[in-house]
This record gives sequence, structure tokens and C-alpha cells, in this order.
Amino acid sequence: MPSLPALRRRPALPATAPLLAATGHTLAVAAPAAPPGSGPGGPPPPPAPRRPRATATTGSGPSGYLALLRLPGATAFTLGGLLARLPAGMFSVSAVLMIAASRGSYALAGAVTATGLAATALVAPWTARLVDRYGQRRVARPAAALAVCGALALVACVRLGAPAWTLFAAYAATATVPNAGAMARARWQALLGEDPARRHTATSFEQAVDEVCFMAGPALAAVLCTALFPEAGTLTGVALLAVGITLFTAQRATEPPPHPHPATGSAAPLRRPGTAPLLAVFLATGIVFGTLEVTTLAFADTAGHAAAGGLIVGLQAAGSCVAGLVYGARAPAGPAAARLPVLLALLTAALALPALAATTGSAVLLAPAVLCAGMATAPVMITAMTLVQHRTPPARLNEGLTLAVTAILTGIALGSALAGQAADRLTPGTGYTVALAAACAAIALATRLRAPALSGVRG
Repeated sequence: MPSLPALRRRPALPATAPLLAATGHTLAVAAPAAPPGSGPGGPPPPPAPRRPRATATTGSGPSGYLALLRLPGATAFTLGGLLARLPAGMFSVSAVLMIAASRGSYALAGAVTATGLAATALVAPWTARLVDRYGQRRVARPAAALAVCGALALVACVRLGAPAWTLFAAYAATATVPNAGAMARARWQALLGEDPARRHTATSFEQAVDEVCFMAGPALAAVLCTALFPEAGTLTGVALLAVGITLFTAQRATEPPPHPHPATGSAAPLRRPGTAPLLAVFLATGIVFGTLEVTTLAFADTAGHAAAGGLIVGLQAAGSCVAGLVYGARAPAGPAAARLPVLLALLTAALALPALAATTGSAVLLAPAVLCAGMATAPVMITAMTLVQHRTPPARLNEGLTLAVTAILTGIALGSALAGQAADRLTPGTGYTVALAAACAAIALATRLRAPALSGVRG
């Protein structure tokens, strides 16, 4: 029998050694307990590496945008998305100029484009839902092809002198234009994962791209339709849409996976708590945009500087583009839902500048005032879009983002109509007061977003 010291020197049994136990005439062999995470066919797998937590400087600074574009496939789908987004701002202006030149009626042209906007508000969320379920490539290409057919049919109807109702039907078919901005944001979210700083930079970058398209699209359409021939703007938009969507959807490596069977918790965006007031904020902000644009054009025309009106509106978009890039260069502090009312208050204060400039009757003073107002819009849109992305499950992301864009477009249409009535019946700068009222309404709506479910959202 070994001595006590020898027993003490004997090495302990490993944790995987079998355990023996005698019960009567039976010798039981008990298998050792498997370590946590081990499988039946071999040793336990090594622990998964922990994802590094994003800090306030991750992906921030001007180099953050370059770092995003260096990701595999990012530059290609960004270029495709840019080309595919330009026609959204070209089709309406091109249709107005083309129909007015052919039929001699701006009223008919405006009615046709308004019908197309209403069709877009109904069709776009359904197209986005199909994109979420079946994938960007499978849905965006046929949807863009249908929109191309509608635009070409509109050109044919105008050229052939077809009845007026055919113009409405043809232009309504362009409502299937896929939302390239929403699809691009979905790709960034899939690429960056849970990195709030870099996702904020990506959202800011996409907002800047939106502003570039908003600024360049209508201007390009106007130049083409007036310098070449009335159908040139629509035909160019068709070519850009076809090439852009083809290039965008060709990047299969960055395409988010489809969700043909959304999870139980992936309720429709409209049914999720907090979505309705958030969409109302987008609607009110759209009224600000539409009112600001039409009022500026009307004021410049009344002041005898009609040619400068387009340049001043361009300053609004340029200011928003630059401010968006600056705002996205650093990760913001605090929850997005808490920042939104503050940013809307700053926008309201900035909108007071063109209202004051309008009282002087000087288009020279109006230009820097509109520039400042434009610079205040981008941070609002970036923060609001961040809330949409956080509040929408991945299986419904394109649908949620498209609903936000639809709310903005609806607000722009309402704001344009209100500003047009104010310009015809009241003093030229009265529309800026409408913009101020809409911004105040947006502040009141945004304060409802500071619920516990939203207050922790950062981005």
C-alpha cells in the first residue's frame, strides 16, 4: 500500500477520465461531464473571438469615408447607386418640360407628375417589401425594367400625340423605380454590423449622395430638355437607371441576404411602436423642403431675379451636402431620439433667416440665408434615418426606409402646393412662415420619440 506522501504525489485524474463506482456486484462506469460548448465528436471548439466594441472614434474623421469605400465592393455599389438615384430627380422635371413643350399646358404636366407621385407613394413600399423578401437583384432589375418601359411609353405618347389619359397611365408605371438609397443603406448595415460610429458615417455619406442627386438631377434634366430636345431628359434618365441598377445589383458579395419568411418579431414597420410619429416627422420635414424650394423660386421671380432662383435652391442642396459630410465625420454623443428635437430646433432657427431676408426684398441676402437653412437639414435627416434603421428589423429594412422616403416625398408635394398658393395670393416670402410652422410641428412630434424603447438608440 503506498504511503500517504506517495498518494499526495500522484497526479490528479484529468477532468475527462471515467469515474468508477461499485454498487453490490456491479461496477458502474460513468462518463465524464462534457465541458461547456463541446460536441460529441471531438474536443470543444475554441471560443469565438469577441467583436471589438466601437468607440467614439471608430470610422470617424474625414478618413472614415475613404475607409468605407475601401471595403470590398463598396465603391462599385456606391457608383451604381449614384447613377440609379439621379433619374428620381430627373423624371418629374423632364416630364413637366416635355409635356408642356408638346401640349402647351403646365397644368396637364403638373397633373401627370402629381399622379406619378401618388402612384409612387402606393407602390414603392410594396416594391421595397419584395426586395426584403426575395433579394435586391431579383426584384430591383424587373422593377427598374418596368419603370423604363413606362418612361419610354411616356415619350412615345408625347411624340405620337396620344390622348391625355395615356400620359397618366405611362408615367404612373415609373412608380416601380426601386429605392436605390434604401438598398445602399441596407448594404452598409450588412457590411458594418453593430458598429455605431461607422454606421453613422455611412448614413451621413448616403445623405450627402442623396443631396448631390437632388441638386444635380433636376438641373441636368432642365439643361438636356432645353439645350437638346424635350425628350432628352427622360431618355437620359432611362439610360442612367438601366446602367445604375445593373451595376448596383451586379455586386453580389455585398447584397444583404433575403428574408423570404420574416421572423415572428419582424412586424411590418407601420405596426411597430414609434414608427407613426417618426414618419410624421419625415412628412413635416418634407413640407419644409417643398415650401422652401417653391417659395425661394417664387421670391426670386418676383424680385426680378428668376435666373438666380435655381442657383439659390442649389445652394440649399449644396449646404445640406457639405453639412452632412461634416456631421458624419465624427460620431455624435447621446441617443439619436434625444438629438432629433434639438436638431429640429436648430433647423427652425435657421429657417427664420430666409423669412427675415424675404422682408428686405433682396435676393442677395436670401442666398446665404437659404444656404444656412440647407446646412441645418442634413443632420436632421441623418439622425431620423438612423432611428428608422434601428427601429426596423433587418427583414423589413428596405420597406422601413422606403416608407420614410415616401413620407418625405409626400411632404414635399404638400409643401410645394401650400407654397404655391401662398405665392399667388399673399406676399412672396409668406411661404417661409409655412416652413417655420412645419418645423415647429416636427419638433412636437419628435419629442414623442423619447420613449424608453427609443431613448437608448445611438447612431
